[in-house]
Amino acid sequence: MEIKLLKKIIYTGRIKLLTGMHIGGTNSALNIGGPDKFVVRNPITNEPYIPGSSFKGKMRSLIEVMDGSISEKNGPSDDIYSNSCQLFGMAGRKNEEKRPSRLIVRDASLDLSEELARKFENTELPFAETKTEVSIDRVTSAANPRTFERVPAGAEFKLEMVLNVFSDDNENQLKQTLSQALKLIQDDYIGGHGSRGYGQIRIEDLKEEERTIDFYKI
Repeated sequence: MEIKLLKKIIYTGRIKLLTGMHIGGTNSALNIGGPDKFVVRNPITNEPYIPGSSFKGKMRSLIEVMDGSISEKNGPSDDIYSNSCQLFGMAGRKNEEKRPSRLIVRDASLDLSEELARKFENTELPFAETKTEVSIDRVTSAANPRTFERVPAGAEFKLEMVLNVFSDDNENQLKQTLSQALKLIQDDYIGGHGSRGYGQIRIEDLKEEERTIDFYKI
């Protein structure tokens, strides 16, 4: 069966942090007295960003949990016809059917418009804050303080996703699954330590633009 690309649907919007976010980066720049855990940053601009892989992976896991397609013993389902595999694809193993992902999620860069840039004027670190937490050994009661670098609440990132729709796809189902994932992630978290309050987000100004295959023809 011949499969053709019918259209691309471009989604743009903003990811606003409601609480501080920590998506871990390299600790190669670790200094004595500095944070123990750093956020991921663009090595050229030194600005924090949200990796597309982190955002996409979180959406996929939430859809799998919602659909009940994850088991404690076997992990995610290999059902290629599940909502998760239809949208996010499935690599497959030897002699198994594979399905490319229909969704592209771009890295979300920090929005540094004039108004938003002013929010970072008083942060301890470039575009970031530090938060010290203490874990207590339940046997010895010994304290183990750790300092995390976080992107502070109020920061905003530029969201861009591309949904590829092919001739054999159920477009409405793909869009519905993506919509569900975006709702779920706003009632969950991104990054680490979400159970301790990190990574709550809100998606704002989400727009959708369709580009049929004619758009790309010369």
